[in-house]
Amino acid sequence: MTVAFDVIILGAGTAGESIAKNVARAGRSVALVEAGRVGGECPYAACMPSKSLLRSATVRHQTTRSVALGATAGSVTLDDPGAGWARAVARRDDVAHHRDDAGAATGVEREGVKLLRGRGRVVGEGVVEVGGARYGFTDLVIGTGSRPVHPPIEGLDTVPTWTSDEALSTDERPDSLLVLGGGPIDCELAQVYVRFGVQVTLVESAPRLVAKEEASVSAVLAAVLRDDGIDLRLGAEMTRAEVVGGRARLHLADGTGLDADRVLVVTGRTPNLEGLGLDVLGIEADPKGLATDASGRVPGQPHVWAAGDVTGAAPYTHAANYQARVIAANLIGGSATMDTRAIPRAIYTDPPVASVGLDAAAARQQGIEPVTASIDLADTARSGSEGEARGRLVLTADAARGVLVGAAAVGPGCDEWIGEAVLAIRAEIPLAVLTDLVHPFPTFSEAYEPVLRDLAR
Repeated sequence: MTVAFDVIILGAGTAGESIAKNVARAGRSVALVEAGRVGGECPYAACMPSKSLLRSATVRHQTTRSVALGATAGSVTLDDPGAGWARAVARRDDVAHHRDDAGAATGVEREGVKLLRGRGRVVGEGVVEVGGARYGFTDLVIGTGSRPVHPPIEGLDTVPTWTSDEALSTDERPDSLLVLGGGPIDCELAQVYVRFGVQVTLVESAPRLVAKEEASVSAVLAAVLRDDGIDLRLGAEMTRAEVVGGRARLHLADGTGLDADRVLVVTGRTPNLEGLGLDVLGIEADPKGLATDASGRVPGQPHVWAAGDVTGAAPYTHAANYQARVIAANLIGGSATMDTRAIPRAIYTDPPVASVGLDAAAARQQGIEPVTASIDLADTARSGSEGEARGRLVLTADAARGVLVGAAAVGPGCDEWIGEAVLAIRAEIPLAVLTDLVHPFPTFSEAYEPVLRDLAR
C-alpha cells in the first residue's frame, strides 16, 4: 500500500526545511526527502563556514595592522599564519556543526515531519518513489538546490581544483591559490586565504569584479582586495590548464602563465533537476531553473511548487527563506504572493558590499527614467571617528514617481544599514518622507541624508 502525504518536499535545504516545519505545524502531513544533509549547503559548507572564516580573517588582519602601526609591546600577539589558520578552521567546524545534520534532522522530525533519506523521483501523477518505496502526495515542492559547474576549459579537469564547498571544508592551507571568477564567493574566499598568508591570484574575464553590481562600488572592492595583496587579473581570459611539477599552471589568452598549488573554481552553479521525473508531470526542466509565479507555483501546475536555488531566481539563503514563507502560507490555505523588487544582495568581504534593486542601466531597461546620487563614506562624521573608512553609497530613484528603485554600498556595516533602502524600495516610500528621517550621530547610516536630499532636488 502506498503511504500518502498532503505535501512531499524534494530537498531539505533552506527552503524545503522551512516549508516542511511550517506546513506540519499547521496540521498537514508532510514528507521531506533528502539524500544529503538536512539544511542544505548553507549551514555546513557555504554561508555559515564562510562567514566564520571571514570573521577570523578580519580579526587577524586587524591584529596585523595593529602590529604594523606600532602597538604597545606585549599588547598584541600575532602568530604564524599556519597556527592562526588551524584555529580558524576549528572555529569554522564548530559553527558548521562539523557538517553533521543530526540536530537538524531531529528538529524536523520533532515537528511531525516524516524524513525520508534518499533521492526522490516522480513516477506517476501524485506519486514519488524514494529508495524503492512509493509515496502519494497532493502537493509537491521542488527544493533540490544547485551544484557547482566547471567552465569548459581545456585541461582544467587535470589540475588540483577546489569548489567553494571544498575550500570551505578543507583543513589545507596551500602556499598559493588561483581563484577563477570575480563574483561574490570568489572575492570572499580570496580575501580569507590571502589574510592567512596564502599567495592569491584572482582571474576574471569581465573587466571588473562583481560585474552585476554598481561600477563605483566594484572599484572600491577591487582596491581593497589589491591592498590585501591579491593579484587581480581582470579582463583576462583563460585558455587552458596543465599540471607542471605537481602544481597547476593556467595559461591566459595574452600568453601569461600562472602557477598555483590549488585552483578555486567558482564560475557558476546549475539547478539540480536531473532525475526528478518532472517529465511525468509534463514539466520541462529548463537548465536555468524552474520558473514559478508570484505564489511559488510552477506555471500550469496547481499542485507543484518550487523554491530556492532550483528556481534560478535569486541564489541567496534569505531569498529561499522568503519563497518558503510564501509557499508554506499557500499550502495551508493562504493566498500569499512574492514581491521580488527588494531582495538584498550582500558580499561579506571586509568591508562588505550590499545592494538592492536596480542600478541606473537596469532601471532604463525597465522603462524607468533614473536619477542617481552618491557619497563617499569618507565624508561622514563616523569615518572621522573611525580613523579610516573606505566606502561609498549610490542611490537610484525613479524621477517620475519620486521613489527609490535601487541602492548599492560598500563600507563598514553596510550589509546591515542597506536595510533602510530595502524597506524604502519595498514600501515605495516617497523621497519626501525619506529626506525627513533622522539618523543617529555619528553613524554610517547618515550617508543616506545628503544623497536623498540630492535625489529629492
